[in-house]
Amino acid sequence: MQTLIGGYRGLSLLVDLNRDRMLYLGAIGVALFGASYIASL
Repeated sequence: MQTLIGGYRGLSLLVDLNRDRMLYLGAIGVALFGASYIASL
C-alpha cells in the first residue's frame, strides 16, 4: 500500500511540475484549430 501511495505522490508531483507545459501545449492547439477554422471561412 505504501508503494501505491508513493507512486501516486510521484505522479502527482510530475503533473504539478508539468501543468504549465500542458496548458501551453493546449493553448497552441486551440490557437491552431482556431486559425484553421478562420482560414476555412
